[in-house]
Amino acid sequence: MILIAGGTGVLGRELAAQLLAAGEGVRVLTRDPAKAERLLGGGVDIAVGDVRQPATLAQAMRGVAVVVSAVHGFLGGRGAGPQDIDVRGNAHLVDAAKTAGADVVLLSVLGASATSPIGLFRAKYAAEEQLRASGVAWTIVRPAAYLETWIDIMRQTAKKSGRPMVFGAGKQPIAFISAMDVAAVVARAATDAGLRGDVLEVSGPRLTMSELAEQVQRADGRTTAARHVPRPMLRLTAALARPVAPAFARQNKAALVMDTTDLGEAAGDAFARLSLPSARTLPAVLTDCRV
Repeated sequence: MILIAGGTGVLGRELAAQLLAAGEGVRVLTRDPAKAERLLGGGVDIAVGDVRQPATLAQAMRGVAVVVSAVHGFLGGRGAGPQDIDVRGNAHLVDAAKTAGADVVLLSVLGASATSPIGLFRAKYAAEEQLRASGVAWTIVRPAAYLETWIDIMRQTAKKSGRPMVFGAGKQPIAFISAMDVAAVVARAATDAGLRGDVLEVSGPRLTMSELAEQVQRADGRTTAARHVPRPMLRLTAALARPVAPAFARQNKAALVMDTTDLGEAAGDAFARLSLPSARTLPAVLTDCRV
């Protein structure tokens, strides 16, 4: 049995589907069982629990051989941010896995480091370090930004005006990757014990936010250019929102960093190494994400 914590997100849903298709037993840890059943359908075992509450995890671990942590606190408000979910929550999850004798596959992020300007990236790095020191058999997967997430953001922001929103100048190349490709790597990591102690970095061809916006517009039959949120506005919003809306402040700070900093790309070709198909192209992802 493979337990997915964070199984109702973009990555988690795709991962559950791929594991089920491969004949694996899948259990999803969730705080909202009705939502999980609606999004995941049949075939998935649902366990109610919260990584912030260690006492809720023991029941979910019964019969589990591998735990995949796909949780994150990037969008969480007070009490559900990166420190609460990615650091302390993952520590609780790893402790529960250790007690159950299960391996752990941790979803981190490409560019995770102790000195990253993005709070989530620092929290993911802290979670990596905790996992390495835990004594649990582990694999870490570091994906780049998901194409599906940013395509959806652009389409949502284009609904009224017909023009998607680009945060900043949109000229910084980013190694976007499809969540479907990341799920394939995570599925292999969850089922291949030979990958324990390994860090798998996953990214795709680099393109800028402006280029991505242009391709989304073309796919949707539009020719109008994207709108841009100026960098000073991102800085101001991040500062003003921090005391009252930490998640919104976090989003603006991360958007600013993505627009001004090279977050890197995968050091090697994980797909070739794992004998998986090459990363999907943007046109293929746009076709699958077509409105």
